[in-house]
Amino acid sequence: MATYKIYHNPRCGKSREGLAILSAFTKDFEIIDYLKNPPTIEELKDILSKLSIKPIDLVRTNEPIWKENFKGKTLNDYEIIEALSIFPKLIERPILIKENKAIIGRPIENINKFLRQ
Repeated sequence: MATYKIYHNPRCGKSREGLAILSAFTKDFEIIDYLKNPPTIEELKDILSKLSIKPIDLVRTNEPIWKENFKGKTLNDYEIIEALSIFPKLIERPILIKENKAIIGRPIENINKFLRQ
Protein backbone atom coordinates (compact mmCIF):
# COMPACT_ATOMS: atom_id res chain seq x y z
CA MET A 1 0.00 0.00 0.00
CA ALA A 2 1.29 3.47 -0.89
CA THR A 3 2.52 5.68 1.93
CA TYR A 4 0.70 8.76 0.62
CA LYS A 5 -2.57 9.36 -1.21
CA ILE A 6 -3.35 12.50 -3.15
CA TYR A 7 -6.88 13.40 -4.16
CA HIS A 8 -6.06 15.11 -7.43
CA ASN A 9 -7.85 17.07 -10.14
CA PRO A 10 -5.59 17.11 -13.23
CA ARG A 11 -7.33 20.24 -14.54
CA CYS A 12 -6.47 22.27 -11.43
CA GLY A 13 -3.17 24.16 -11.38
CA LYS A 14 -2.81 23.96 -7.58
CA SER A 15 -3.49 20.24 -7.69
CA ARG A 16 -0.88 19.72 -10.43
CA GLU A 17 1.59 21.79 -8.41
CA GLY A 18 0.86 19.69 -5.32
CA LEU A 19 1.38 16.48 -7.29
CA ALA A 20 4.72 17.80 -8.58
CA ILE A 21 5.89 18.55 -5.02
CA LEU A 22 4.80 15.09 -3.85
CA SER A 23 6.48 13.43 -6.88
CA ALA A 24 9.77 15.20 -6.11
CA PHE A 25 9.54 14.07 -2.47
CA THR A 26 8.62 10.39 -2.96
CA LYS A 27 7.49 7.86 -5.54
CA ASP A 28 5.48 6.00 -2.90
CA PHE A 29 2.02 7.44 -3.43
CA GLU A 30 -1.36 6.76 -4.98
CA ILE A 31 -3.13 9.30 -7.16
CA ILE A 32 -6.90 9.39 -6.80
CA ASP A 33 -8.63 11.28 -9.60
CA TYR A 34 -11.66 12.05 -7.48
CA LEU A 35 -13.67 13.47 -10.38
CA LYS A 36 -13.49 10.12 -12.19
CA ASN A 37 -13.75 8.08 -8.97
CA PRO A 38 -15.73 10.17 -6.48
CA PRO A 39 -15.27 9.28 -2.83
CA THR A 40 -18.18 7.57 -1.12
CA ILE A 41 -19.91 9.11 1.87
CA GLU A 42 -17.90 6.80 4.15
CA GLU A 43 -14.62 7.76 2.43
CA LEU A 44 -15.50 11.45 2.81
CA LYS A 45 -16.23 10.95 6.51
CA ASP A 46 -12.81 9.29 6.85
CA ILE A 47 -11.08 12.13 4.97
CA LEU A 48 -12.84 14.74 7.10
CA SER A 49 -11.80 12.92 10.25
CA LYS A 50 -8.16 12.88 9.10
CA LEU A 51 -8.37 16.57 8.16
CA SER A 52 -10.06 17.40 11.50
CA ILE A 53 -12.44 19.84 9.79
CA LYS A 54 -16.18 20.28 9.40
CA PRO A 55 -17.72 19.20 6.08
CA ILE A 56 -18.44 22.80 5.05
CA ASP A 57 -14.68 23.51 5.27
CA LEU A 58 -14.08 21.00 2.46
CA VAL A 59 -16.53 22.72 0.11
CA ARG A 60 -15.46 24.99 -2.73
CA THR A 61 -18.25 27.49 -2.05
CA ASN A 62 -17.42 29.62 -5.10
CA GLU A 63 -18.19 26.77 -7.50
CA PRO A 64 -21.32 27.43 -9.61
CA ILE A 65 -22.74 24.04 -8.52
CA TRP A 66 -22.67 25.19 -4.89
CA LYS A 67 -24.06 28.64 -5.62
CA GLU A 68 -26.89 27.30 -7.79
CA ASN A 69 -27.92 24.36 -5.60
CA PHE A 70 -26.90 24.95 -2.00
CA LYS A 71 -25.97 28.56 -1.22
CA GLY A 72 -28.25 30.10 1.39
CA LYS A 73 -29.69 26.73 2.42
CA THR A 74 -29.28 25.32 5.90
CA LEU A 75 -27.60 21.95 5.48
CA ASN A 76 -26.49 19.56 8.18
CA ASP A 77 -23.09 17.85 8.02
CA TYR A 78 -24.50 14.69 6.41
CA GLU A 79 -26.25 16.70 3.68
CA ILE A 80 -22.99 18.53 2.92
CA ILE A 81 -21.08 15.23 2.74
CA GLU A 82 -23.79 13.84 0.48
CA ALA A 83 -23.46 16.89 -1.80
CA LEU A 84 -19.68 16.36 -1.96
CA SER A 85 -20.16 12.72 -2.95
CA ILE A 86 -22.69 13.61 -5.66
CA PHE A 87 -20.76 16.67 -6.91
CA PRO A 88 -17.06 15.88 -6.35
CA LYS A 89 -16.09 19.09 -8.15
CA LEU A 90 -17.08 20.83 -4.91
CA ILE A 91 -14.22 19.18 -2.98
CA GLU A 92 -11.24 21.39 -2.09
CA ARG A 93 -8.05 20.16 -3.68
CA PRO A 94 -5.54 18.74 -3.54
CA ILE A 95 -5.94 16.59 -0.44
CA LEU A 96 -2.86 14.76 0.75
CA ILE A 97 -3.18 11.82 3.15
CA LYS A 98 -0.61 9.85 5.10
CA GLU A 99 -1.88 7.26 7.55
CA ASN A 100 -4.28 9.03 9.92
CA LYS A 101 -3.37 12.59 8.95
CA ALA A 102 -4.38 14.73 6.00
CA ILE A 103 -4.12 18.28 4.72
CA ILE A 104 -5.67 20.39 2.02
CA GLY A 105 -2.82 21.60 -0.19
CA ARG A 106 -3.96 25.23 -0.24
CA PRO A 107 -1.87 27.20 0.19
CA ILE A 108 0.66 24.95 -1.51
CA GLU A 109 3.13 25.50 1.36
CA ASN A 110 0.87 23.21 3.42
CA ILE A 111 2.16 20.28 1.37
CA ASN A 112 5.82 21.03 2.08
CA LYS A 113 5.11 21.31 5.83
CA PHE A 114 3.11 18.07 5.78
CA LEU A 115 5.84 16.14 3.96
CA ARG A 116 8.46 17.25 6.49
CA GLN A 117 6.51 15.89 9.49
